[in-house]
Parts: sequence; C-alpha cells; structure tokens
Amino acid sequence: MTTLSRSLILGCSLVALSACGADEIVSPGTGGNVIINNPTPTPTPTPTPTNSQVTPAGGCPTIADPQGLTDEGTITGPEGEWRVCATPERFNVSTTLVRIPGLLYRLPGQVSVGTDGGPTPDASDGLTDTNVELTIEPGVILYSSGSSFLNVTRGNSINANGTPSMPIIFTSLDNVVGFNGANSSGQWGGVVLSGRAPVTDCFEPLAAPGTIDCERKVEGAAQDNFFGGATNDDSSGSMSYVQIRYSGFVLSGDSELQSLTTGGTGTGTSLHHIQSVNSSDDGVEFFGGFVDISHLIVAGAEDDSLDTDTGVKANMNFVLSAQRDGIGDATIEADSNNGLEDQTPRQNTQIVNFTFIQRKSDDQVVRIRGGADYGLHNGVIIDETGNTPCIRIDLDETVRAANAGLDDVGPPSFNSVALDCATNFRDGSGGVTAAQAEAIFDAGTGNNKAYTNTITGGYLNGANEDGYTPIFDPTGLSSFFAVGVTYIGAVTSGDDWTQGWTCDSAAITFGNNTGACSALPVF
Repeated sequence: MTTLSRSLILGCSLVALSACGADEIVSPGTGGNVIINNPTPTPTPTPTPTNSQVTPAGGCPTIADPQGLTDEGTITGPEGEWRVCATPERFNVSTTLVRIPGLLYRLPGQVSVGTDGGPTPDASDGLTDTNVELTIEPGVILYSSGSSFLNVTRGNSINANGTPSMPIIFTSLDNVVGFNGANSSGQWGGVVLSGRAPVTDCFEPLAAPGTIDCERKVEGAAQDNFFGGATNDDSSGSMSYVQIRYSGFVLSGDSELQSLTTGGTGTGTSLHHIQSVNSSDDGVEFFGGFVDISHLIVAGAEDDSLDTDTGVKANMNFVLSAQRDGIGDATIEADSNNGLEDQTPRQNTQIVNFTFIQRKSDDQVVRIRGGADYGLHNGVIIDETGNTPCIRIDLDETVRAANAGLDDVGPPSFNSVALDCATNFRDGSGGVTAAQAEAIFDAGTGNNKAYTNTITGGYLNGANEDGYTPIFDPTGLSSFFAVGVTYIGAVTSGDDWTQGWTCDSAAITFGNNTGACSALPVF
C-alpha cells in the first residue's frame, strides 16, 4: 500500500478505460494524506461470491436523451467481463438508466442532470427550468474516476431508489477492476444535489443571506454551478438504498467532494438508506437548505463523518457512523467559526437515534461551533481509542440563550445520550470551557456520563442500549422523527435495517449482504 500526497494523484491511471473528467462542490477538508492502493493489493480483495462470472451485455440500451449512451466496449474485473456504457455529460431530457445484467454505466466527467434553472422556480431570474429527471433503476452500478462527479442542478431532479435486496451503487473504476483494499479512497468525486432553498455565506459578499440573491458555488466545476435561493419546499428528487463508495477526489488545493453533498436542497427532497464508504473527505456534507435523512451509514470517512454548515436545517434519524482504525477526524463538525456566525437562517440540526464509534485519537468526537443550534438525542458516543474527548463546544454564540430575532434556539441540547469516553468534555475555543459544555449536557434529560456500551457485531445494540431509560420523545422536534422508539443507538436487533442493501468494509461489517465493498455484487 502506498501513501501519496494528494497533489500527486490528479492524473488518471488506466487512461484507456477512464476519462479525466471535470469537477465538483467542496469543502476544505483536514483529512491529510489520501491512502490508495498499488495495482496488486495484499491481500487480494475477495470478490462477491457468485454462481458464475459476469458476461457482458450485448450493447448499450437506447435512452431518451438524444445524445445517447456511448458504447466503450468491455472491462474485466474479478467478477468477470462487463459492458461499459458512458452517459452524456449532461442529461437534457428526462432519462432512465435501466438495469441490464452485465452492464455498467460510466460517468465521463462532470455529469449534470439538466441545466441550472437559477435561484427561482420561474423565469424571473432570466433562466427557465429544464425539468429533467434522471431515474436510476434498482441494481444499477455506476462508476467513475478522477474529478468526475454527478450534479443534480437546480430545477431538475434525481430518482435513484434501489430496494433492500438490490441497491444502487456509485463507485470507482478501481473498484470495478479489483484494485481496492481496506483503505482505498478518493478515487472519484461523488454525488451532489443542488437546490434553491436558503443558504448563508453567500458567494457574492453583498448579497443578503437566505434570499434569492444568496447563492453558493459548486466549486471546481468546469462550468459555474450554483445552489441556493428562497424556495423552502424545493425538491431535488429522491435517493434510497444507495451505496456511494470510494469518493472524495481532490479537485483543487484542499477542495474535494464527499460521498453525498447537498447544497440548498428543499423539504421536497427525500433521502433514506444511504451508505457512504471510505470517502477521503467527509462522509456527507449538508450546505444550507433543508435535509431530512434517515437510516444513514457513514463508514470509514477520512475527515468528518457528518458535516453541516451555512444555515442548514437538518433532521437525521437512525444514524450509524464508524471510523477505520486510526483514520478520520471528528464524527460531527457543525458549522464554521468564520465571522459569519449570526447570518440567518442559522443552522439547526437534530440527530435522533445514533451510534458514533470513534477509532482515531483526535481532538474530539463531536464539535459544535459557529453559533450552530444542535441537538443529539437517544444515542451513544463511543471512543475506542481512550484518548478522544466526546464533546467540544466553541464560541459564546453557540452557547448563548435563545433569541428569536437571531433565529437562535439556544445552547446545544442533549437528551438520553450515553457517553462511553475516557474524557467526556474538553475546552473549546472562544472561551467555552469543558465545564460549560458539561453543564449544558447535564441540563438535558436522561443523559449518562459513565456509560459502558454493549454494542455487538460492531454496530448492533446490546442489552444496555435496548434497555436504556429514560428515552427521549423526539416528536416535539419534528414529525419526521420515528414514533414509539424505545431504545438509544442506531440499530436494534429487533429492527436491523442494515440488512440486504449494505456492503462490508474495514469500518463496519453487516453480514455479507452485497458482499465486500471492495468487490461488485452480481444481481
């Protein structure tokens, strides 16, 4: 295994099979070096068991988009030989990518769904919506390499809904040809959803936050792509039962994508049963807008597992995060200390029923800063290193009293949260002490600062999690949250929602549902 500086991996290997395509949305990460694998890893990844090797489809299907698919011949990997069909760089009409045995779709660069319709849903901004929907059938596998990524632009949507037995998989060229091992990452861009709900930290410094004038840029893209607006109920479509593997290619400087990035998405967007695997940056990052996501797995991210910023209003239900040994940053990074803390809308993120497993000695597991409003409820935080404090809070703006005029609901809230860390709290920046953070934690109900976890199999609740009392009722926070849950943690053995659609990695194994993440399933 070879460790290279990020600046050395911007070229494309296997040029005959891949295109060094376009580009991204990004956040500056702190993931350090990207760990990649030599062409012959040791040990060799074990392919998904199948009754027979894959045989290539006879050709590429006809799609509605007049640009069509490009038949690029075949590619061979551990599972056999596949037909490769490259998508257009822009879908200009609503299109369905159908599942055909022995066929893979390749993203040949920055692939856009539709043309950006601007910050308003009508033509008042001089742009007209193209109303393109990209539908991806269950069991479809798409791959890419380098700076290539998929961007669903404003006024357009994605319909990528797999099933519990046949997920949709976004992955890398190296995954297809069998080069990947436990620590492979950063091999392509990721999936970006760009909407027109309100954002802060505007690209134009004089724009008013939260208005149609406040947009943010999908950085590094070959053509300028923006997100943001003032349409709360905007929809970027739906994604469910989806794996996003080995993403986070470095686009420029410290800018790279995550597995899943949302920018200004609205309440009409539906996200559930998403698995991020070995992102070289954050597992997921949500910039502004509204995000309701449930049944989220972040496995082996090299920066933060869950990053939220620029005024997002996010509800997350049933969230499982686990690092690889010695790799990663914090599990949660909430907002930034950048002098724009009092712009509105203010971030307000609530996470209910979660399991966070920290495996790298670092500054903290959870970092809440930048004046963000934040709540953690019915969950367990586990530091397996014995060296990483559970909770850090930064800045007076983050801990001050509620103020409706500032869109501020007050200090972070913790209810029915169990801490299994050698050190529970640490001093933050801006004068917020460990003692203040502890007092905020103690102000909640049902919290436990001396907890011993009984997680089994690396992710499943044990007796202590399933029998925890009292349980916080989250329905007062939002109707989005599940009713009648009687346990803390993300996954109980009585409802193991990870089964069927997930893959196994060095961070978490679920029982060979679609096989190892380093191999492709054959449906």
